[in-house]
Amino acid sequence: MPTLFDWAGGAEAFRRLVDAFYDRVERDDLLSPFFPGGVSEEHRAHVTAWWVEVFGGPATYTAELGGYDAMLAHHRGLGISPEQRFRFASLMSLAADDAGLPADPEWRAAFVGYLEWGTRLAMHNSSDAQDIVEHAPVPRWGWGVAPPYQP
Repeated sequence: MPTLFDWAGGAEAFRRLVDAFYDRVERDDLLSPFFPGGVSEEHRAHVTAWWVEVFGGPATYTAELGGYDAMLAHHRGLGISPEQRFRFASLMSLAADDAGLPADPEWRAAFVGYLEWGTRLAMHNSSDAQDIVEHAPVPRWGWGVAPPYQP
């Protein structure tokens, strides 16, 4: 069975996703304040590496960019609000369309499942909560309950 990464079209597809997403973020009143001056190429490349790894591609984020601990550090203290979390997830879903990612319900269910899980975790990790998990592996997302349909 292919990984979600392979089904989507590999690293190039995830880079299109990240670029389409941050292009939307830069124009968004609620999220653009997180990126004064715009979203840098370095940030886009790092986030692409994260998404590639999560969806079953090479583990570059872990090997070269600090893994989960680094991602946690980037979110600590941001104070992401529920409205910002929802906007992030909404814009990312729209960006998947912009980037031409698979539209089949099985892939999109897995994609949106990760968006919900990941944005809720990021919101929690950006707070002053006392129960933040400090060390964990980068998640490896899978098909869940709806693998790709094979007639």
